[in-house]
Amino acid sequence: MNPIRQPEDATPMERLVRPFQEFAKLEAAGGIFLIGCTVVALVWANSPWAASYFRLWHTDVTFGFAGARLSEPLHFWINDGLMAVFFLLVGLEIKRETLVGELASFRKAALPIAAALGGMLIPAGFYLLFNHGGQGAPGWGIPMATDIAFALGVLALLGNRIPTSLRVFLAALAIVDDIGAVLVIALFYTARISWISLEVAGLFFAALMVMNRAGARQPLIYAVLGVGLWLAFLQSGIHATISGVLLAITVPARQRLDGRAFLFRSEKILGEFRSAEEAGETIYTSATKSAALHALAQGCGRVESPMMRFEHALAPWISYVIMPVFALANAGVTLGAGAARELVHPVSLGVICGLVLGKPIGIVGFSWLATRTGIAAMPVRVGWRQILGVGMLGGIGFTMSLFIANLAFGPTPGLETAKIGILAASVVSGVAGAIVLLKRTNA
Repeated sequence: MNPIRQPEDATPMERLVRPFQEFAKLEAAGGIFLIGCTVVALVWANSPWAASYFRLWHTDVTFGFAGARLSEPLHFWINDGLMAVFFLLVGLEIKRETLVGELASFRKAALPIAAALGGMLIPAGFYLLFNHGGQGAPGWGIPMATDIAFALGVLALLGNRIPTSLRVFLAALAIVDDIGAVLVIALFYTARISWISLEVAGLFFAALMVMNRAGARQPLIYAVLGVGLWLAFLQSGIHATISGVLLAITVPARQRLDGRAFLFRSEKILGEFRSAEEAGETIYTSATKSAALHALAQGCGRVESPMMRFEHALAPWISYVIMPVFALANAGVTLGAGAARELVHPVSLGVICGLVLGKPIGIVGFSWLATRTGIAAMPVRVGWRQILGVGMLGGIGFTMSLFIANLAFGPTPGLETAKIGILAASVVSGVAGAIVLLKRTNA
């Protein structure tokens, strides 16, 4: 590997952080960091300091002021608070894909929709084969989920040998999968309904829609109303993370300045800046240069929609803070002599079979039906073996599966059993998918 070259005028601090910036640019960096936090959680939970691991996540954290306090364990703030921000990003990605991406037309969307549908129904069926009517029945939604960060991370590690069309297919499939997960959480993992709280949530959502229609573009407005929406859902009985998706729906996707107008305006502003530069004026004394910089920054803000700004701002926080913290808080499973027995427990078997077998069978089978009936067409330069590899990568449930497992079982022994199954299935699926895709690319 070639050493990272440093600019001659780089400051000592820039030289220090440059390697970390280069790592962050890697497409697979988020997945690698997520894996690292998972390993740390597993080692910590099985070390002599295991008690401190579990005690940390049960430490109460209080927000608010006298008369309006919310005091909950740290684990709650991660799973119900930070994950709402994750679902906000999921909602923004769904919105973008339905407006201008792979889900914008039926012809484009048909194959990933069919694949995702099969990748949800068949795994749930496998799970229920082992748990129908039993204590583990509530966990049927666990193997339906795909971890897009991990799956795309594996593809990124395979490099240029993977065609772009296959990456696009997997990303679109995962987006549809996320839509399914959101619906499952909202409809089936709700303990009770507080209609008053839902009415309050409806008022906040209506206020957000009014702000959208009125052309409000300030992030603070959506952030404040979004927090109110989250608090209302928190009291409603429907999981609070759904508020993130609803907030995403209201974030404006419209540009105030189109690309052609932006180019014309920017060229004019840069011309003024160039004239001031040639006249020898400095940035500190030239009103022309200062005004040009301000106008250029304003133009950049007008040509980029709030939806895209939100997405760009949230993406690194999700990849390098929220998801790793979630993994650190949820992946810690005590592994010992009992872990091997847990692997053959109906819950664990249902999760493993659902993810390892159900995902590829459902994704490949429904994709074949969609192309056979003429509803959809295969992506360019993609064959059935590559679809099989993607189907196997779809079995990496991890983040979303752990999240649904928490909803399904709560603080019961079934949760730890499900976690063991999720971790085992995700490792097997990731390795198997990579091997299948490598064999295809090396052939």
